[in-house]
Amino acid sequence: MAEIVARIHPIIVKSMDMTKIAGLNNAQLANQLLAFLDSDEAATPDLSPLDRQRVVTELVNDIKGLGPIEPLLLDPEISDILINGMDSVYIERRGRLERVDVRFRDRQHLLHIAQRIAGQVGRRVDESSPMVDARLADGSRVNIIIPPLALDGAAISIRRFVIRGVSLPDMAEREVLSSAMADLFRVAVKARINILISGGTGAGKTTFLNALSREIDDSERLVTIEDAAELQLQQPHVIRLETRTMSAEGTGRVTMQDLLVNTLRMRPDRIIVGEVRGAEANEMLQAMNTGHPGSMCTLHANTPRDALTRLENMLMMGGSDMPLPALRRQIAASIDLIVQLTRMRSGHRCVTSATNVVGIENDVVTTEEIWRRRPGEGQHVFETSGRQPSWMDAVDAVNMRESVLAALQNDPRIGETET
Repeated sequence: MAEIVARIHPIIVKSMDMTKIAGLNNAQLANQLLAFLDSDEAATPDLSPLDRQRVVTELVNDIKGLGPIEPLLLDPEISDILINGMDSVYIERRGRLERVDVRFRDRQHLLHIAQRIAGQVGRRVDESSPMVDARLADGSRVNIIIPPLALDGAAISIRRFVIRGVSLPDMAEREVLSSAMADLFRVAVKARINILISGGTGAGKTTFLNALSREIDDSERLVTIEDAAELQLQQPHVIRLETRTMSAEGTGRVTMQDLLVNTLRMRPDRIIVGEVRGAEANEMLQAMNTGHPGSMCTLHANTPRDALTRLENMLMMGGSDMPLPALRRQIAASIDLIVQLTRMRSGHRCVTSATNVVGIENDVVTTEEIWRRRPGEGQHVFETSGRQPSWMDAVDAVNMRESVLAALQNDPRIGETET
């Protein structure tokens, strides 16, 4: 089938009016291709009806879609598609990487698919601009890097978002966290606690942030800021902002920091930042501490303590001339709760720690772990310290103290032996 498609495709390009094809939907194009296969010009061998349909499907994917990877994008169980050149394609399914029998005709075919992805979102990828971050129409995030930087042909990494509309109870059912933890996080959102979500690549930070955001009241005005739009907030009053890379002429770049500064003038009730990774950390912390409680953001770090250290480093790299003790006081005053997520060796993603930021002592940010996942790859057991968090005043303001106290009693205590 691949050989037939490779032979017929250039004939179609020469014989059919591609400007008219651009205006056809997939079904109309398939009908035209079926008629074309019957013509003498196509010179196709005798094919069964099933094989003819397969050829037409591959041609439609090649002309209108993303070629051989189009079927992978339709599989709801696939969370990552990793293309390492024309004949090496891997996918992640249920947390496990596996190689799939997907190949491109040649390097030029793969490069054409990469350029089509970039072109769909107004970006370009060529030798003068060999790297690009983009997103597909369904919100999936795409990274492309081509020769001469990628030695074995274009490398395309697609991070898909297959869990849509996920909620905290859904995550409890999947043992991402316990039901009691879900209750606490729900109260934290209602009480407008500032939450930092920490974790490594692929740990599920964005999915967890989406789940948290479902607990926000519909009456609030939300502004989201992301490098590539991934958040899927369900509220009616949401303003979505996305950064912009530099144009080929070296102009037009809009950074996360630029958007954050502008957002403060947009009267948001909460600000949700997809990922803090640079100088914008200063504006984010100031927003949390000066009139935008309940804001949330994600950050790459392996532990809650590492997350605080990364924040310090980003504040210093952002050109802040404040002394380190002052920066730490700003962090302690801005962040209330750190949620740490981890992707286990089995591929299971879960919350490994919920850490309360207590305050500052001897110029060091002090924290206290409220919940943690019991170590080990087997059964997912979540333990609690049983101690009330430092932000109970905010909980009292929304009359939800009883919910917090009940949640703290439902899971085993940290240090208790497993029965």
